[in-house]
Parts: sequence; structure tokens; C-alpha cells
Amino acid sequence: MFHGSMVALVTPMAADGSVDDAALARLVERHVACGTDAIVAVGTTGESATLSTEEHCALIRRVVELAAGRVPVIAGTGSNSTQEAIELTRCAMEAGADACLLVTPYYNKPTQEGLYRHFRAIAEAVPIPQILYNVPGRTACDMLPETVERLSHVPNIVGIKEATGDLARTREIIGRCQGRLDFYSGDDATALESLLLGGKGVISVTANILPREMHEMCATALAGDENEARRLNARLQPLHRDLYVEANPIPVKWALHAMGLIPPGIRLPLTVLSEQYHATVRQALVASGALSESASEPRTEAGGGPETGNA
Repeated sequence: MFHGSMVALVTPMAADGSVDDAALARLVERHVACGTDAIVAVGTTGESATLSTEEHCALIRRVVELAAGRVPVIAGTGSNSTQEAIELTRCAMEAGADACLLVTPYYNKPTQEGLYRHFRAIAEAVPIPQILYNVPGRTACDMLPETVERLSHVPNIVGIKEATGDLARTREIIGRCQGRLDFYSGDDATALESLLLGGKGVISVTANILPREMHEMCATALAGDENEARRLNARLQPLHRDLYVEANPIPVKWALHAMGLIPPGIRLPLTVLSEQYHATVRQALVASGALSESASEPRTEAGGGPETGNA
């Protein structure tokens, strides 16, 4: 249903942690102009964990409004409470989102049967296209390929974002599901390989920084031009690597601030990128062409230090 470069959009925040609507509007316009294939709002990169339910739903409505039908909007609506996930998913559908992204329940440690029933219950309760999201490194919950296969028979479960970076698993899920749902990489570093194996796209952190280049790499790979896709991806590799020197979205928000695109805000318990990593991330921006060698460091005295951000 969806394909190509789908940005895991950051939620821009002022130094006090409040959502910056003007910066959000600028980001959405930039992605539309640069050919981003879909915008994923209020996911992990969008700091969904520290947004209130009211903020969460308001952000979905606002991104849908800003996108204005020019690019699909996929709303992050997962929760470790099945009922809460249903409520957020219903909110996204009513807001006009094109689909929802639902992370595996974190902390609870459900069984594979529990995972199957959780996602089936949400899909049956809210008739909007839904994308599963497996990221065991964050959730301590791993949805196995056989469970994905079972869920692929639910009509409105249309895809899975698999963020393990395990290409053997990519092959297995694609083989098991036989086209009933689409495979999306949730790992920028292995996204190209996933596309070449039959994946349909990537839900990308790197696309926040270089949206046009990420779109072009994905489009080229999906068109079957492996050599050109590898050439384009080589430019992106420093970002694929160094946007994870600390927990996402810490480095990508610092990078976007360094580029002058967003204010410095981030919410506790996350903190602004540690000073020891400034040079690493800045060099990745320079190496990829996202920032000129002469660009200055982002300001920190206006609230960009580690102590800023609200819970």
C-alpha cells in the first residue's frame, strides 16, 4: 500500500519542551517538496512516549492538516495497553490519517499468542490500514515471523516495520507472508538490502536529514537499479551509522537543530546530545553533504543543554 522513503518525523520542540507548530509546518513542507513518500507522525522518533494523549491526537490532526493530501500520513498509535492502542488508532482514523503504525507492547512481555490477539483486536476494532512494528531492542518484546504470518491474514493489517536489521528475518517474513503484507525496514543501515530482497520501503530516521536523497535511493532500488542505489546509499552511510550514537531521536534532533531547521527542545528522560558526540554527528552531516564544513555548532545556552526538556 505504501512504498519508498517514509520519514519517521521528529516532533520539533522549543527549549521548554513545548511543541513548536511553526517548525512542524516547515518540516512537513520540506518533506513534501523533497519527495518523501509518506510521513510517519508521532512514532518513536516523534517522542510519542512523552506526549500526553491530547498532544498525541492533536499532532496527528495537525500533520494530516499540513500534509493536505499531498503525501500519505501514517500515525504512530501503538501502546502496551490494547484498549489505549484502540483509542489512539480510532483518533488517528477520525483525524484522517492514511494508516497507523503499531509497536509491539513494551514492558508487559506478552506471549506470541498475546501479540496475535492484541494486534487482531485493534485491527478488528478500527477499520484503518495498520502496520505492525517490531523493535525488540526498545520493547523487550520480539514478534516472531510465524506470528507475523498469522497476522498477515487479517485484512487491514497491510505491512510490518521490522527494526531488527536481521536480513535472514527479512527473507523469512517476506517468504512466509507471500505478498499479503508489505515489508518495511526500520533500520536505515540495512534498508537498501531489505529493498533488494523484496521490501517495499523504509521508515527512516536518516530521511529527516536528507529527504530527497533518501527518496531517490529507495526509488532507484525499487526500480531495480542496484548499482545506482548502492552509489546513492554510500553517501547516506555516515548518517545511517552516526544518528544512533545515543538513543534515537537524540542525535537526529541535534542534527536538525545544527542545520537550523528546528529548535533545540527534547523532553526528559531524553536529553540533548552529549558534547562528546557533537563532532561525530557534525562530521556525519558534513560527509553526507547535509551541512557545510564551515557551519557553526548549534547554540546551547538558550536551553539546548542536557538539563532542558520537560517530562
